[in-house]
Amino acid sequence: DSFALVDALLQQLPGIVKAGSPRVVLEVGCGSGYVICSAAIALRQAAAAADRTPGSSFLAVDISAPALAATARTLAAHEVSGVDLVRSDLLGPLSTRLQGCIDLLLFNPPYVPTPDEEVERDGIARAWAGGYRGRRVIDRVLPLLPDLLAPGGHFFMVTVLENEPEGAVVLQRGADEECLKILHLRKDAGAG
Repeated sequence: DSFALVDALLQQLPGIVKAGSPRVVLEVGCGSGYVICSAAIALRQAAAAADRTPGSSFLAVDISAPALAATARTLAAHEVSGVDLVRSDLLGPLSTRLQGCIDLLLFNPPYVPTPDEEVERDGIARAWAGGYRGRRVIDRVLPLLPDLLAPGGHFFMVTVLENEPEGAVVLQRGADEECLKILHLRKDAGAG
C-alpha cells in the first residue's frame, strides 16, 4: 500500500510542482519511512531539474517509537536529511501550529476493517487495524483537512472499498485480496 501511495504521488507530482514546490510536506503515520523518504527524494529531484533550490520542509509523525526509528533508518539509508520526526497520536498539539500550512499531506492509515478493540492494541496491529469499516483513524483525520491544508494543498490517502471512500481516485491496484484505492483531494486555491 505504501508503494501504491508513492506511485500515485509520483503520477500527480508534475501537476503539483508546476506551481512551485510544496513548502510543507507532512506524512501522518510514517511507519517504515518509505513514503516520506520517497516524497523528499522526488521533490528535491524535481527542484533540481527545474534549477530551483529545494524549498520544502518535511515532517513525519507516528505514534510508534519503533516506527519513527524505522523511518530514521530509511532516511539515513537513502541519505535524506532535513525530515523532522515527531512522536504523536496523529497531529496532537501540532495541529494548531500547522493550521493552513500543509501543502502536501500523505496518509496511509490503518484501514483494515477490524473489531474496534484491535485499534487500541500496541504493536504491529496498530499499523493496520482500522476498526469498524476501517475508519476509526481515518475519521479522526478527515475533519482536520480543511484547517490543515494550505490553499491549493493536496491530500493523498490509501483506502479500500470497505472504507467507503469518497473523493478522486487517482490510482487503483489489486494487492493480495484487497483492492487499494489512492484518493487525491485538493483544497481550493482560493480557500482560506
